[in-house]
Amino acid sequence: MNIITETISLEELRRMAAAMFGDMVKAVVDIERQIVALDGELHADLESLLLEHGSKQKDLWGINLYPDAPEDSFIQYDSLINVRPSQGNQSRGVDQLKVREAISKIIFEKVRK
Repeated sequence: MNIITETISLEELRRMAAAMFGDMVKAVVDIERQIVALDGELHADLESLLLEHGSKQKDLWGINLYPDAPEDSFIQYDSLINVRPSQGNQSRGVDQLKVREAISKIIFEKVRK
């Protein structure tokens, strides 16, 4: 598991995918601190890593990255850690457009294509 504060190459992301799930890398994004935890077996593991390093749970969102997918399906907004009715998110997805846009912006800044 890694916390990405700068950038990572698409090739590095492909290597992570190949080593764990084949075509996908799990990630958790801290939308406040604009950092990303990558390459865990579970989103909950990545969430715990970020919490241990000063993130707040309300700022953390789980996603999946598909390095070889087209840009419009590169990010999949789906994780059990996203279910949080107290923040108005009733699903495993990310229901608020503003939050999805923040996640997308961070990911496309952190992953060099």
